[in-house]
Amino acid sequence: MSSETPRTKDRTRHEREVEEIVRRGYERHRAALQRLGEGPALERLRRLALLAHEVLARGGKVLACGNGGSASDAQHFAAELVGRYKDERPALAAVALTSDGAVLTCLANDYDYERIFARQVEALGRPGDLLLAISTSGRSPNVLRALETARARGLSTAALLGRDGGPALPLADVAVVVEDEETARIQEGHALLIHLLCEALDHLPRPGNAPPR
Repeated sequence: MSSETPRTKDRTRHEREVEEIVRRGYERHRAALQRLGEGPALERLRRLALLAHEVLARGGKVLACGNGGSASDAQHFAAELVGRYKDERPALAAVALTSDGAVLTCLANDYDYERIFARQVEALGRPGDLLLAISTSGRSPNVLRALETARARGLSTAALLGRDGGPALPLADVAVVVEDEETARIQEGHALLIHLLCEALDHLPRPGNAPPR
């Protein structure tokens, strides 16, 4: 006679379900990263690293923006540049346009949500700076508006995108696309790309503390 109670059986079933969920998620993650490495993304990331380095070496700055998880990615990236990734080096000029709650709510309230990043690009961006836009869909209206504003004001533009890149793709001088349909996998790809970008900037010749323009 089995000693398992209904509660024990339920717990065992739930444990198996969780194990399967974790395993499937890991396998999807691994497959997405393998596709990322086999496609054009790493060559485009190389171009992005060289572009960012050129901007910083000239005394420019990097502005970064995104929504939700991509907002966190923008802040993560800016923090790695202003602080450091791994190597000790001079601070690099970067601003996340997602960080100031007062500015964001002011712009969303007084203008509209579509302008929350573009207006900051108008205020902070200078010709020769770089805007890095992060979007898993490439379709967020406020990200598109920021890219359009940056191009109009003489900034270089770059993007970390997902799926097919969306309408953001042609607005970026350099775009790195994680070609997956699952938002979580795209965000995981973006996290890896951000770390690789930071590591490249750590190892490129030091821009030093060039005076801001």
